Amino acid sequence: MTRRRRHRNGTAPQGFQPLMLRRFLFPLTCLLALALPCAAAEAAPDQVMTFEAPAELLDDGTRDRTLQEIQDLGVKRIRALVYWSQFTARSTSDRAPRFDLRDPDAYPADTWGVLDRLVTAAGARDIEVMFTLTGPGPDWATKKRNDGITRPSARQYGRWVTAMARRFGDRVHLWSIWNEPNHPRFLGPQYKNGQPASPSVYRALYLAGEKAIHGVPGGGRDKVLFGETAPVGTSTLVEPLVFLRRALCLSESYKRNQDCNKVRMEGFAHHAYARKGNPFFRSTKQDEVSIGTLDRLTKALDRAAKAGAIKRKRPIYLTEFGVQSYPDRIAGVSLAKQAEYLAISEHIAYVNRRVKAFSQYLMRDDGKVFGQGKTERYGGFETGLRRANGKRKPAYTAFMLPLRVSEAGNSHVLWGRVRPATEPVDVTIQRDTGDGWKRLTTTRTGAGGVFGLGTRARDDARYRVRWTRADGATSTGPPIRPY
Repeated sequence: MTRRRRHRNGTAPQGFQPLMLRRFLFPLTCLLALALPCAAAEAAPDQVMTFEAPAELLDDGTRDRTLQEIQDLGVKRIRALVYWSQFTARSTSDRAPRFDLRDPDAYPADTWGVLDRLVTAAGARDIEVMFTLTGPGPDWATKKRNDGITRPSARQYGRWVTAMARRFGDRVHLWSIWNEPNHPRFLGPQYKNGQPASPSVYRALYLAGEKAIHGVPGGGRDKVLFGETAPVGTSTLVEPLVFLRRALCLSESYKRNQDCNKVRMEGFAHHAYARKGNPFFRSTKQDEVSIGTLDRLTKALDRAAKAGAIKRKRPIYLTEFGVQSYPDRIAGVSLAKQAEYLAISEHIAYVNRRVKAFSQYLMRDDGKVFGQGKTERYGGFETGLRRANGKRKPAYTAFMLPLRVSEAGNSHVLWGRVRPATEPVDVTIQRDTGDGWKRLTTTRTGAGGVFGLGTRARDDARYRVRWTRADGATSTGPPIRPY
């Protein structure tokens, strides 16, 4: 028997009641208790889904069909990590090239080829491209001259970013500076004498990169994102909110160092992964931020703005996100739970007005296995919509037709969307209470393919969405349980 919980903020309507989108979002948010103030928890109307599939999109043999698949899923933006060491000259040398590093035409002829082909192919499908310009850098630009991540030269980085902006600035208008700079794999040192060191290194890199992008002709209107932070902190990773404060020259109490100027940023980028993918997880470390604690990041940005370090109401871009699944039984959850957790996470982002972008990391699992039997370990990410062998997971149709079901008193409250839909469409909601799938209702989606409804709770109920495209093809989402 499913235990029904009565929520302290009220109950959903009795019986079955389809609800219009605008009328639905406010009470739904209160009922679901998403740790968001109800008055502020309205959906961002311009929130965009971003997809990242590096193995496929940077491969000339798989790019076109992957872009088509991403487009068929209803996604209009992709993210690509652009590693400085891969798109430069003499990356393993101790000495910098002698040509003007700000001039993209001065680089070797094959430097930009794969990026040019990616941007061109995406543009042909009207898919926006976001570049994250990140390390590791070339040896000649870093202090140790051998690892690509220790104290990269902000001056040299700015020159390279200028070349990138000159080469791609007419086609790329969303940029982010460095990937996970609070992680030792991408930037070092993270700590020095027990104190965070990476934030000040990052600040110099960001200022150089932002100035370079906004300084090229036509670049003044481009968006440059700050942060790209990993969600946790350890003895080797700086916690994201500690990193934010230090990089913005703020004390622990958010008092600004007056010697530091205000930073121009069009948004803060963050990777809101949660432990075991659990969207309800709230770390006891107050400076960590996962999908269930976005309120911490919002408050931190607001306090930074109040201190004069950044402009007010800076938006949040969740530029990398996914839920790890089996076969990784250490970091992952079951395939069914992956589908459910993805929808819950997306809904949390959807109802947060400050979140301008959500994301899906990987089309296909990495599947990198080390050891065997009980010592088997997965060294990559198993966050894909497909297994490593290409077989679709339940998360595939769950991504296309996300559905969240919540318990609210004696009611089940449903939120979902038809991601590929470009205009209002009819969707059928089915329910199974142990005697097979039966039609519950057919409802019409609103803006962005979103729909919402409430129905009387039934013990052991599961729900799913069926949608028929204009060409007659029908897609059915996976079974979703109430949470």
